[in-house]
Amino acid sequence: MRPFTYERARDPQSAVKAAAETAGARFLAGGTNLLDLMKLEIETPQHLIDVGRLPLGQIEDAPDGGLKIGAMTSNTQVAADARVRSRYPVLTQAIVAGGSPQLRNKATTGGNLLQRTRCAYFYDTSKPCNKRQPGSGCGALEGLNRNAAILGASHACIATHPSDMAVALVALDARVETLAPDGDGREFPLMELHRLPGETPEVETHLIPGELITAIVLPPPPDGGQLYRKVRDRASYAAGLSSVAVAGDRVALGMVAHKPWRAAEAEAALSAGASPDEAMAAELEAASETGRNGFKITLTARLGAATIAEAKGIRR
Repeated sequence: MRPFTYERARDPQSAVKAAAETAGARFLAGGTNLLDLMKLEIETPQHLIDVGRLPLGQIEDAPDGGLKIGAMTSNTQVAADARVRSRYPVLTQAIVAGGSPQLRNKATTGGNLLQRTRCAYFYDTSKPCNKRQPGSGCGALEGLNRNAAILGASHACIATHPSDMAVALVALDARVETLAPDGDGREFPLMELHRLPGETPEVETHLIPGELITAIVLPPPPDGGQLYRKVRDRASYAAGLSSVAVAGDRVALGMVAHKPWRAAEAEAALSAGASPDEAMAAELEAASETGRNGFKITLTARLGAATIAEAKGIRR
C-alpha cells in the first residue's frame, strides 16, 4: 500500500470542499471496496477523506409516503429496517443477496452504489484493463470472460457492475441526492448515476469531481409484487452471474452490464400484454456474447421470466 494522508470530515460541506481542493483525494466510508483496491495498488489515492461519521446515517419517512435513506447508513441497517422490509421487500432481498453479514455491517449505502467491477482483469495489475489504465486495452475481450456484460458493452470494456442493492433501487425508481463542491445540491434518478463504458470505461458515473452522495430517496411503494432473484456459481465467495429485480410494473437486471440495467423493453412488452418469457425475449434481443458468456443470455431470460411471473402471481 502506498503512503497517503488522512482527514476526518467535520460536515458534508467541508468534505466536498477538501475533495475539490486536494489532488488525488477520495472519500472513505465503510472501506469494504476501496481499502482492498488500495492494498492491490489498483486504487492509489494520495489523500483519504473519512466521511463515515457524517450525520448521514438516518432513514426517514418522506412526506409523500416514501423513504429517505442517508448515504452513510449501513447495508445491514437498511435491510433490517421495518419500513424497508414491509414496503420495499425487494430492497431487503437484494441487500441480503450481496456480500457476507460482516461486509453488510460495514458497507454503506453510498459506497455500495460506487463499488467497482469484479472483473478479474481489473484486479490483475499484470493484465491490460482500460478501466484501470486507460488505453491499455481490454484483456477480457479475448480472455476469461465468462461473467462479462451481455448488454451495453463496448470494445473498450465488457465489465459488469457488481451491486445487488443498486439493481433493486433502479427497479424502485429511486433518486440520488448529492452535494457538490460549490455547495449546491442536486437530485436525479438513480438509473442516471452510472455510465455505460463507451470509449471511457474509467469514468464510471456522472458525478463531478468532489461530489458526494448524501442520500437515496425512494418514492411511495409501487402497486404489485416485489421480488429479487440472483444466480451465482455458489452461495458464498462468488460474484453474481445475473440478477433480476421486479417492483410492480418495473424490472431491472443486474450483473449483465456496466451499470444496473432498467429493462424498459420488457416493461413495455408486459404492459402490452406479453408473457414474461416474451417480455424477456424482447429485452434481450439486443444482447450479445463475447467468447464464453453466451450462456448468460439464456440464463437471464429464464431467470427474468421466472422472477416476473412469481412477482406477478402468473402461473407458467
